[in-house]
Amino acid sequence: MSNYIIGDIQGCLNELKLLIKNIPLDFNQDTLWFTGDLVARGPNSLETLRFIKNLGNKAKVALGNHDLHLLAIYLGIKKMKRQDNIAAIFSAKDKEELVNWLRTQSLMIEHDEFIVCHAGISPEWNLFTARTAARAVEKELKKKSWSWIIKNMYRNTPNSWSNTLTKSERYRYIINAFTRMRFCYSDGKLDMNHKASPNKVKNKKLSPWFKLPSRQHLNKTILFGHWSTLEGYKDNNVISLDTGCVWGGTLTMLRWEDKTFFMQKSIKKNTCNTFN
Repeated sequence: MSNYIIGDIQGCLNELKLLIKNIPLDFNQDTLWFTGDLVARGPNSLETLRFIKNLGNKAKVALGNHDLHLLAIYLGIKKMKRQDNIAAIFSAKDKEELVNWLRTQSLMIEHDEFIVCHAGISPEWNLFTARTAARAVEKELKKKSWSWIIKNMYRNTPNSWSNTLTKSERYRYIINAFTRMRFCYSDGKLDMNHKASPNKVKNKKLSPWFKLPSRQHLNKTILFGHWSTLEGYKDNNVISLDTGCVWGGTLTMLRWEDKTFFMQKSIKKNTCNTFN
């Protein structure tokens, strides 16, 4: 049995299928783990959701910021952006089924040896806190009255974890940390403004979340996506798997057991020109 972890797909289903076709994957034994952002800027977001959903328990999915944004559009909380390539989802006959499946996925999924999430784990959290925080939000998303948590998530504050946070603040911080985080200040506070690669950020007070000296170490490797300009960073017990397929890069998959990487080049006609 092998575990394959795949970076951000963003609707690039053709690349995903090519990648799967060219590895010795056995769906009877192996498991696919997805770092989130199943949908957004690529050409086949609807088909991507259907494909991964139909994998059943052979697929484990971490929610990304674009996945949550899709839920916000579905609820009428946000309007579709010009770059979003997800309109087909909202006119599909299985729209409700897909949305309800998506909102029951996880913010953090665990293996005995690794963790999969979209953006990372807050440097202020130990494993117990991270696990508890993820389960709290996931529980709310599974309720019939789930819309409030999506309405509540569109702010950059609070940027620090505290026991004094209100429920709304706490849940917003959890979602931001798991799905949007990139840089932090030395005291662990999140910076939600910078998106470039670390070597292009001039503010010396900022560090990637995984390089913060005070970061709590979880005794597991963290596998994440979200930050394509890291270009597959591997160190400090973290592995970045978003290598920008939708922007013309590659779709990356890691086989955990022997740490072998598999890569599929973007099909150029599918790529987008706007980075986010």
